[in-house]
Amino acid sequence: MAIHPIDYRYGTSEMRAVWNEENRFRAIVTAEVALARAEAVHGMIPREDAETIATCAPEARLERAKEIEAEINHDMMAVVKAVTEVCGDAGRWIHYGATSNDILDTATALQLRDSLALIEEKLGKLLCVLLTRSAETKTLVCAGRTHGQIGVPTTYGLRFAIWASEVARHMERLRQMRPRVVVGQLTGAVGTQAALGDAGIEIQETMMEFLGIRPVDVSNQLVSRDRYAEYFMLLANVATTLDKIGLELRLMQRSEIGELAEAFGKNQVGSSTMPHKRNPIKSEQVCGLARIVRSAVEPALQNNVLWDERDLTNSSPERVLFPEASVLTDHILNVMIGVMEGLEFNRANIRKNLMLLRGVNLAESVMIDLTRRGMNRQDAHEAMRTASMQALAEDRDLAEVLGERAGVTAFVTREDLDRLLDPDAYVGTAVRQVERLVEKLAPLCR
Repeated sequence: MAIHPIDYRYGTSEMRAVWNEENRFRAIVTAEVALARAEAVHGMIPREDAETIATCAPEARLERAKEIEAEINHDMMAVVKAVTEVCGDAGRWIHYGATSNDILDTATALQLRDSLALIEEKLGKLLCVLLTRSAETKTLVCAGRTHGQIGVPTTYGLRFAIWASEVARHMERLRQMRPRVVVGQLTGAVGTQAALGDAGIEIQETMMEFLGIRPVDVSNQLVSRDRYAEYFMLLANVATTLDKIGLELRLMQRSEIGELAEAFGKNQVGSSTMPHKRNPIKSEQVCGLARIVRSAVEPALQNNVLWDERDLTNSSPERVLFPEASVLTDHILNVMIGVMEGLEFNRANIRKNLMLLRGVNLAESVMIDLTRRGMNRQDAHEAMRTASMQALAEDRDLAEVLGERAGVTAFVTREDLDRLLDPDAYVGTAVRQVERLVEKLAPLCR
């Protein structure tokens, strides 16, 4: 019976397949085969025995390894024995010269390689939909907000572009970190390769060539966990970007704002007691699960602090951290892609909110123009501040209040004010910024 929600509620089948128990077992067996083949290349074991191992080892079964582990209470040796059983006399060479983490960490590298490939693919899909949204809305002017208060105008296109740029940086980080994170090792009990003799370095390199991954430069009994910490920090960084996007979507779907909304199915239910509800549940799920992904960072960092050449305190948390953080990150990426693809815009509410303050949110525009026309910048700021406070207090148009102030009308006419208080005319280079970013990042979507 499933217990953890990643078994039945969260996650894609492809990411679960990377981190499930059977694939973990297969990755370990694959590493053992590569070890035997490498040792044969360098004359440590007979070539015919390595060939037998390569042929027969895949016949080993997880269930048998579990039976053995129940007897000997050592998971790696249980796999060694299970593989040895199916390899006949050649089985005597299984795990020759290796220590547990030579195989376990190398197997983890194979899983990390596949996990990063899936994350990269999903990041690419999210980037593409964000760029599409950005291009579609590059001229859709809306109220910018700082401190939760309406500020000068911006565009939805610029918002999407900012998110797209962030996602592109995650893709760059992923590509940069891949050679640091996807590494295997064959360094023996304390890192000296003593059991492998003088050819230890060469055997390690050959083993990793067979697996298509890089070897460590140096190691003790396990791959240094700063590498894995970087992986978890990438996942946390990605999850935080998704959290950031999800939070903004939730804010914009608030009833009193109502600018955006998640797609809502014809028969979808929003509340068990309030039939009218249309809740942003997908964005909320993204924001909630991002907390779990981020929580992996602290234990991942602590896993790099071990006694001497190693202890075992890293092992148990990693059995939880790798599948959980990987599956959940992949899941919320998938959810956010769907949210973005189905996102709905309420253009009437976008316009209504933009005009809500009756020009007060364009006070900066007038201040800049007054200064350009000769007024001291600080005097212009104070004039616009007091006029804005009056307009808000009296619920009047800012242009009307300013028209009554001789200190202002000495510099600008009412026609000037109408122009300066037009939100569509005060978005600066927002459109150009979007166009430049789309042009820059579009190749990543091909």
